[in-house]
Amino acid sequence: MKDHFSGQAELYSLYRPNYPAELYQFINQSLLSKELAWDVATGNGQIASELSEIFKQVYASDISEKQLEHAIKKDNITYKLEAAEHCSLTSKSCDLIIVGQAIHWFDFTAFYEEVKRVLKPGGLIILVGYGFHTIDSECDPIINHFYRNILDGYWEPERRYIDEAYENVPFPFGEIEKPIVKLELEYTYDQYIGYLNTWSATQKFIRNHRANPIDLIKSKLEAIWSHETKKTVKFPVLLKAGKMNNN
Repeated sequence: MKDHFSGQAELYSLYRPNYPAELYQFINQSLLSKELAWDVATGNGQIASELSEIFKQVYASDISEKQLEHAIKKDNITYKLEAAEHCSLTSKSCDLIIVGQAIHWFDFTAFYEEVKRVLKPGGLIILVGYGFHTIDSECDPIINHFYRNILDGYWEPERRYIDEAYENVPFPFGEIEKPIVKLELEYTYDQYIGYLNTWSATQKFIRNHRANPIDLIKSKLEAIWSHETKKTVKFPVLLKAGKMNNN
Protein backbone atom coordinates (compact mmCIF):
# COMPACT_ATOMS: atom_id res chain seq x y z
CA MET A 1 0.00 0.00 0.00
CA LYS A 2 1.26 3.48 -0.89
CA ASP A 3 0.98 6.60 1.28
CA HIS A 4 0.27 9.76 -0.72
CA PHE A 5 -1.74 11.65 1.90
CA SER A 6 0.27 12.13 5.10
CA GLY A 7 1.45 15.54 3.93
CA GLN A 8 -2.09 16.88 3.66
CA ALA A 9 -3.67 15.00 6.56
CA GLU A 10 -5.20 18.09 8.18
CA LEU A 11 -6.67 19.26 4.85
CA TYR A 12 -7.99 15.76 4.28
CA SER A 13 -9.85 15.83 7.59
CA LEU A 14 -11.41 19.20 6.75
CA TYR A 15 -12.38 18.90 3.09
CA ARG A 16 -12.70 15.29 1.94
CA PRO A 17 -16.34 14.26 1.37
CA ASN A 18 -18.05 11.66 3.51
CA TYR A 19 -20.37 9.07 2.05
CA PRO A 20 -24.15 9.50 2.17
CA ALA A 21 -26.51 7.82 4.62
CA GLU A 22 -27.68 5.32 1.98
CA LEU A 23 -24.34 3.51 2.17
CA TYR A 24 -24.58 2.99 5.92
CA GLN A 25 -28.25 2.00 5.69
CA PHE A 26 -27.24 -0.66 3.16
CA ILE A 27 -24.57 -1.98 5.53
CA ASN A 28 -26.97 -2.00 8.48
CA GLN A 29 -29.63 -3.88 6.52
CA SER A 30 -27.22 -6.41 4.97
CA LEU A 31 -25.85 -7.90 8.21
CA LEU A 32 -27.40 -9.66 11.17
CA SER A 33 -24.20 -9.71 13.23
CA LYS A 34 -22.65 -6.30 13.92
CA GLU A 35 -19.91 -7.07 16.39
CA LEU A 36 -16.80 -5.85 14.54
CA ALA A 37 -16.09 -3.80 11.42
CA TRP A 38 -12.67 -3.16 9.88
CA ASP A 39 -12.28 0.19 8.14
CA VAL A 40 -9.19 -0.28 5.97
CA ALA A 41 -7.09 2.80 5.13
CA THR A 42 -9.34 4.80 7.41
CA GLY A 43 -7.64 8.17 6.75
CA ASN A 44 -9.32 10.69 9.02
CA GLY A 45 -11.82 8.14 10.32
CA GLN A 46 -14.92 9.42 8.53
CA ILE A 47 -16.20 5.95 7.70
CA ALA A 48 -15.10 4.55 11.06
CA SER A 49 -17.10 7.22 12.85
CA GLU A 50 -20.27 6.32 10.96
CA LEU A 51 -19.70 2.60 11.51
CA SER A 52 -19.31 3.18 15.25
CA GLU A 53 -23.04 3.94 15.33
CA ILE A 54 -23.82 0.51 13.81
CA PHE A 55 -21.17 -1.87 15.16
CA LYS A 56 -20.18 -2.76 18.70
CA GLN A 57 -16.51 -2.25 17.82
CA VAL A 58 -14.70 -0.66 14.88
CA TYR A 59 -11.10 -1.43 13.99
CA ALA A 60 -9.63 1.28 11.76
CA SER A 61 -6.17 0.96 10.22
CA ASP A 62 -3.93 3.18 8.11
CA ILE A 63 -0.26 3.43 7.16
CA SER A 64 -0.24 7.19 7.75
CA GLU A 65 0.51 8.24 11.31
CA LYS A 66 -0.39 11.83 10.38
CA GLN A 67 -3.83 10.77 9.17
CA LEU A 68 -4.48 8.85 12.37
CA GLU A 69 -3.48 11.87 14.45
CA HIS A 70 -6.39 13.76 12.84
CA ALA A 71 -8.86 10.86 12.98
CA ILE A 72 -12.23 11.17 14.70
CA LYS A 73 -12.00 9.70 18.20
CA LYS A 74 -14.80 7.56 19.68
CA ASP A 75 -14.81 5.07 22.53
CA ASN A 76 -15.57 2.06 20.34
CA ILE A 77 -13.05 2.84 17.58
CA THR A 78 -9.56 1.35 17.79
CA TYR A 79 -7.03 2.96 15.45
CA LYS A 80 -4.01 1.00 14.34
CA LEU A 81 -0.94 2.03 12.34
CA GLU A 82 -0.53 -0.88 9.94
CA ALA A 83 -0.79 -1.87 6.29
CA ALA A 84 -3.95 -3.24 4.73
CA GLU A 85 -2.05 -6.29 3.54
CA HIS A 86 -0.82 -7.26 7.05
CA CYS A 87 -3.35 -6.59 9.78
CA SER A 88 -3.29 -7.89 13.35
CA LEU A 89 -6.96 -8.92 13.53
CA THR A 90 -7.72 -12.52 14.39
CA SER A 91 -9.08 -14.90 11.77
CA LYS A 92 -12.83 -14.91 11.05
CA SER A 93 -13.39 -11.95 13.39
CA CYS A 94 -15.00 -9.29 11.16
CA ASP A 95 -18.62 -8.89 10.11
CA LEU A 96 -17.67 -6.10 7.70
CA ILE A 97 -14.53 -5.03 5.87
CA ILE A 98 -14.76 -1.72 4.03
CA VAL A 99 -12.23 0.22 1.96
CA GLY A 100 -13.01 3.85 1.17
CA GLN A 101 -11.21 5.55 -1.74
CA ALA A 102 -8.08 3.45 -1.28
CA ILE A 103 -8.29 -0.01 -2.86
CA HIS A 104 -6.36 1.22 -5.91
CA TRP A 105 -3.26 1.73 -3.73
CA PHE A 106 -3.25 -1.85 -2.40
CA ASP A 107 -1.44 -5.01 -3.38
CA PHE A 108 -4.67 -6.72 -4.43
CA THR A 109 -3.50 -10.31 -3.97
CA ALA A 110 -2.02 -9.79 -0.50
CA PHE A 111 -4.98 -7.73 0.71
CA TYR A 112 -7.59 -10.20 -0.47
CA GLU A 113 -5.74 -12.98 1.32
CA GLU A 114 -6.16 -10.96 4.51
CA VAL A 115 -9.84 -10.38 3.72
CA LYS A 116 -10.41 -14.13 3.30
CA ARG A 117 -8.60 -14.77 6.58
CA VAL A 118 -10.30 -12.10 8.67
CA LEU A 119 -13.88 -11.96 7.34
CA LYS A 120 -16.49 -14.19 8.93
CA PRO A 121 -18.47 -16.61 6.77
CA GLY A 122 -21.37 -14.52 5.47
CA GLY A 123 -19.45 -11.34 6.24
CA LEU A 124 -19.66 -8.32 3.94
CA ILE A 125 -16.83 -6.68 2.00
CA ILE A 126 -17.35 -3.27 0.43
CA LEU A 127 -15.10 -1.24 -1.84
CA VAL A 128 -16.35 2.31 -2.14
CA GLY A 129 -14.95 5.45 -3.69
CA TYR A 130 -15.83 8.49 -5.74
CA GLY A 131 -14.71 9.55 -9.16
CA PHE A 132 -14.00 12.86 -10.85
CA HIS A 133 -16.81 15.29 -10.07
CA THR A 134 -18.93 17.78 -11.95
CA ILE A 135 -20.27 21.17 -10.85
CA ASP A 136 -21.93 23.17 -13.63
CA SER A 137 -21.43 24.28 -17.23
CA GLU A 138 -19.23 27.23 -16.19
CA CYS A 139 -16.96 25.46 -13.71
CA ASP A 140 -16.61 22.10 -15.43
CA PRO A 141 -14.38 23.20 -18.36
CA ILE A 142 -11.99 24.92 -15.92
CA ILE A 143 -11.79 21.93 -13.60
CA ASN A 144 -11.48 19.47 -16.47
CA HIS A 145 -8.50 21.46 -17.76
CA PHE A 146 -6.96 21.45 -14.29
CA TYR A 147 -7.51 17.71 -13.80
CA ARG A 148 -6.53 16.45 -17.24
CA ASN A 149 -3.98 19.00 -18.48
CA ILE A 150 -2.36 21.00 -15.68
CA LEU A 151 -2.03 17.91 -13.47
CA ASP A 152 -1.19 15.56 -16.32
CA GLY A 153 1.87 13.55 -15.31
CA TYR A 154 1.36 14.23 -11.60
CA TRP A 155 -1.24 11.57 -10.94
CA GLU A 156 0.06 8.19 -9.83
CA PRO A 157 -0.63 5.33 -12.29
CA GLU A 158 -3.12 3.76 -9.88
CA ARG A 159 -5.45 6.72 -10.41
CA ARG A 160 -6.64 4.99 -13.58
CA TYR A 161 -8.69 2.56 -11.47
CA ILE A 162 -10.82 5.50 -10.32
CA ASP A 163 -11.13 6.91 -13.84
CA GLU A 164 -12.29 3.42 -14.89
CA ALA A 165 -14.95 3.49 -12.13
CA TYR A 166 -13.35 0.47 -10.39
CA GLU A 167 -14.40 -1.73 -13.31
CA ASN A 168 -10.89 -3.22 -13.52
CA VAL A 169 -10.31 -3.64 -9.80
CA PRO A 170 -10.29 -7.39 -9.10
CA PHE A 171 -13.00 -8.57 -6.72
CA PRO A 172 -12.85 -12.30 -5.92
CA PHE A 173 -16.14 -12.41 -4.01
CA GLY A 174 -19.72 -13.11 -4.99
CA GLU A 175 -21.20 -9.69 -5.69
CA ILE A 176 -24.56 -8.85 -4.16
CA GLU A 177 -27.20 -6.35 -5.16
CA LYS A 178 -26.12 -2.88 -4.13
CA PRO A 179 -27.96 0.41 -3.74
CA ILE A 180 -27.76 3.41 -6.02
CA VAL A 181 -25.81 5.91 -3.95
CA LYS A 182 -25.58 9.59 -4.81
CA LEU A 183 -22.91 11.88 -3.42
CA GLU A 184 -23.72 15.56 -3.82
CA LEU A 185 -22.20 18.18 -1.53
CA GLU A 186 -22.62 21.92 -1.12
CA TYR A 187 -19.23 23.64 -1.20
CA THR A 188 -18.31 27.27 -0.75
CA TYR A 189 -15.53 28.47 -3.00
CA ASP A 190 -12.99 28.25 -0.17
CA GLN A 191 -14.10 24.73 0.80
CA TYR A 192 -13.77 23.61 -2.81
CA ILE A 193 -10.25 25.04 -3.08
CA GLY A 194 -9.47 23.16 0.14
CA TYR A 195 -10.70 19.97 -1.47
CA LEU A 196 -8.52 20.49 -4.56
CA ASN A 197 -5.55 20.89 -2.23
CA THR A 198 -6.13 17.37 -0.85
CA TRP A 199 -5.43 15.79 -4.25
CA SER A 200 -2.21 13.80 -4.35
CA ALA A 201 -1.40 15.26 -7.79
CA THR A 202 -1.80 18.82 -6.48
CA GLN A 203 0.64 18.09 -3.68
CA LYS A 204 3.10 16.39 -6.02
CA PHE A 205 3.03 19.46 -8.30
CA ILE A 206 3.72 21.68 -5.28
CA ARG A 207 6.67 19.53 -4.20
CA ASN A 208 8.14 19.56 -7.70
CA HIS A 209 7.64 23.25 -8.51
CA ARG A 210 7.27 24.96 -5.12
CA ALA A 211 4.14 26.56 -6.51
CA ASN A 212 0.48 25.64 -6.21
CA PRO A 213 -1.13 24.65 -9.53
CA ILE A 214 -4.51 25.86 -8.26
CA ASP A 215 -3.18 29.40 -8.69
CA LEU A 216 -3.31 28.77 -12.45
CA ILE A 217 -7.12 28.52 -12.40
CA LYS A 218 -8.07 30.67 -9.41
CA SER A 219 -8.84 33.85 -11.33
CA LYS A 220 -11.14 32.00 -13.75
CA LEU A 221 -12.98 30.28 -10.92
CA GLU A 222 -13.36 33.45 -8.89
CA ALA A 223 -14.90 35.19 -11.90
CA ILE A 224 -17.82 32.74 -11.82
CA TRP A 225 -17.95 31.65 -8.18
CA SER A 226 -18.25 34.26 -5.43
CA HIS A 227 -16.82 33.40 -2.03
CA GLU A 228 -20.26 33.74 -0.44
CA THR A 229 -22.01 31.34 -2.82
CA LYS A 230 -22.33 27.58 -2.46
CA LYS A 231 -22.32 25.26 -5.46
CA THR A 232 -23.41 21.64 -5.69
CA VAL A 233 -20.47 19.32 -6.38
CA LYS A 234 -21.61 15.94 -7.75
CA PHE A 235 -19.36 12.90 -7.32
CA PRO A 236 -20.01 9.56 -9.06
CA VAL A 237 -19.96 6.84 -6.39
CA LEU A 238 -17.91 3.71 -7.13
CA LEU A 239 -19.21 0.68 -5.27
CA LYS A 240 -18.52 -3.06 -5.14
CA ALA A 241 -20.13 -5.26 -2.50
CA GLY A 242 -19.84 -8.98 -1.85
CA LYS A 243 -20.16 -11.63 0.84
CA MET A 244 -17.80 -14.32 2.05
CA ASN A 245 -18.92 -17.86 1.30
CA ASN A 246 -20.29 -19.76 4.25
CA ASN A 247 -17.91 -22.68 3.59
